[in-house]
Amino acid sequence: MNAPLREQADRDLLDKVAAGDREALRELYMFYHRRLAGFLLRITRRQDLVEEVINDTLYVVWCKAGEFRGDSKLSTWIMGIAYRRALKTLRSHGHQLFRAVPIEDACLPAPDDLDAAETGEWVALAMQQLPSEQRLTLELAYGQGYSCGEIAEIMGCPVNTVKTRMFHARGKLRTLLPRLAGTAASDDFLQEIEPTTSLASLRSGRTLP
Repeated sequence: MNAPLREQADRDLLDKVAAGDREALRELYMFYHRRLAGFLLRITRRQDLVEEVINDTLYVVWCKAGEFRGDSKLSTWIMGIAYRRALKTLRSHGHQLFRAVPIEDACLPAPDDLDAAETGEWVALAMQQLPSEQRLTLELAYGQGYSCGEIAEIMGCPVNTVKTRMFHARGKLRTLLPRLAGTAASDDFLQEIEPTTSLASLRSGRTLP
């Protein structure tokens, strides 16, 4: 299903949810669960908290479905709810955003023996070394496909803040990747860390045409 049709289908489901249709809520849950779980795991590595936040998010959707006016995509609205619920849940449990171990403590592959799978490992490891806000901004941009404006709405910050986080995050990746990959990190590969590149393609060693 293409994006416009998916958006209309989601909106139709939300209208049914607003009317009290629990089956429509279940369909939204099934469609968004994987997407939300993938993003929320970048915030916390605790699966139990991820499920708690997803349930809280869909409960908010159930309660506020009638308030959605379509000023943004429905997926942006739902992701924004999930992001705010995640931060609130972490605070209530006395936890912080997930922070990775330092590079020096990680087990790295030999620079001259990198295949596509290993390339994905050190790209993912480099991503984890970024400050939380920068990492999540890149996840939303590359992993989820949101625009800077949509990310600003989700994270509750100005668009310029999103652009600044992306600028600094890409700069840090350009520094981290050679440290992880040694001679395997060519200038051509580093040039691929641009807004048109998907996170999945970076991790698999491929880029979009």
